[in-house]
Amino acid sequence: MPRIRAATVVEHREMQRRALLDAARDLVAEGGVTALTFPALARATGLARSSVYEYFKSRADVIEALVAHEFPAWIGEVRAAMAAESTAERQLAAYVRRQLGLVSEPGHRALLALSGQELDGDARDRIRAAHGWLLDLGIGVLRALGHPEPRLAAALVQGMVDAAAKRISLGADPAEVTETAVSMVLFGGLGSARRHTQAMNAQAGQTRPQPGGSTRRRVTSAS
Repeated sequence: MPRIRAATVVEHREMQRRALLDAARDLVAEGGVTALTFPALARATGLARSSVYEYFKSRADVIEALVAHEFPAWIGEVRAAMAAESTAERQLAAYVRRQLGLVSEPGHRALLALSGQELDGDARDRIRAAHGWLLDLGIGVLRALGHPEPRLAAALVQGMVDAAAKRISLGADPAEVTETAVSMVLFGGLGSARRHTQAMNAQAGQTRPQPGGSTRRRVTSAS
């Protein structure tokens, strides 16, 4: 019986801790790191403020725990999306799409807010490590594509993803931003514009004046 009672206490504490981290994630997603306060955590979970201190000693402790839990899950999502694709080019597109898809989900916006903060201690180190793991995914696929500078290219691709994520967080249309980012990563700036023009021409067609005043419809391939 004592073992059962002890296990119940441990499970209860773990559930409370999980509830606090869920509340912390929502607070950061909605109001940034400054919204993460112990009174706010207490209100969100229905705990007394003194009870919150039984799980975390400071806001820095909460942030560290949040980073430790959320970033590996984020990277796992991106890795799984890439693994589901059959070619390196599709994997690179998935690398971009899945990250921006996660940014578009309210539950994951906290990571974007945390990444933009100047954090101290273990939280900062964990974020740096997580970004390194994420970059490794990009390096691997760019190496498979034969890029001569996969590490540099991966850093630039991730920079574009981060910029696109910020646009989404500011209210831009997620689908439009995502597909523009994917097109830019796969085809480059000029290539992206040309591909867009070709796609529009393929859908709408074009008319050209012909000898004798006649016209014919010309459809441009999108490939």
